[in-house]
Amino acid sequence: MNRKYHENSFGVRLDSLKSAKIIVPIILDLIQPQSVVDVGCGTGEFLSVFKEQGIKNIFGIDGPWVNKEKLCIPKEFFQHADLEKPVSIDKKFDLAISLEVAEHLSKDSVSTFVQTLTDLSPIIVFSAAIPFQGGIHHINEQWPEYWAELFAKKDYAPIDCIRKQIWNNEEVSFWYAQNILLFARKDYLKANSKLKKEFEQTELSALSLVHPKQYLPKARMYNAIVKFTPRPVVWIMIKFMNFFK
Repeated sequence: MNRKYHENSFGVRLDSLKSAKIIVPIILDLIQPQSVVDVGCGTGEFLSVFKEQGIKNIFGIDGPWVNKEKLCIPKEFFQHADLEKPVSIDKKFDLAISLEVAEHLSKDSVSTFVQTLTDLSPIIVFSAAIPFQGGIHHINEQWPEYWAELFAKKDYAPIDCIRKQIWNNEEVSFWYAQNILLFARKDYLKANSKLKKEFEQTELSALSLVHPKQYLPKARMYNAIVKFTPRPVVWIMIKFMNFFK
């Protein structure tokens, strides 16, 4: 796994921070954690906002490509780790988050990664890139149902309670608005009336969504290619794609 581009990408960091300032208060309204761990935290933008909101017990985990000198959180609250292998921390957290990380992991390691998350917390805020979303070193883009099935094996249920609050917010990067879900261990879910109600309203058959900001640029590119490509070639391309459906 290689996400070194995060280290020096100011644009990615700024987008994360802007999105976090919108998303974190929504999470805190749903649950009231006293401790938060971010697995694949990058330089810690989301954790820094949790800290601003009064959560003192924060912890970040990510690979060796993260330069500790550029962290948004104190260095002592961060640990380097290989996310494709079991991550051992002698501590539990009220909340775990992992946002736009899992698509960077090989298929052979995703069960281990989900195990890491479920070992850390009974409730997880999770997002991962969908097929054809695109990005650097996206080697395992999957629909949300794929991840929901993996979490279900650990007795965690998906709750679609955040996307509807951020879908049209221009301050939130589309990949969060499109992909973010909450997974709760079922015993925890039963004890939390607010989350239980949100779960009952979740359309489990419609977890896969495509945001207009994801769809429209690709549709325009496709239309441009079709417009300037000879018609016989277009038909050959369509037949070729249908062959591999």
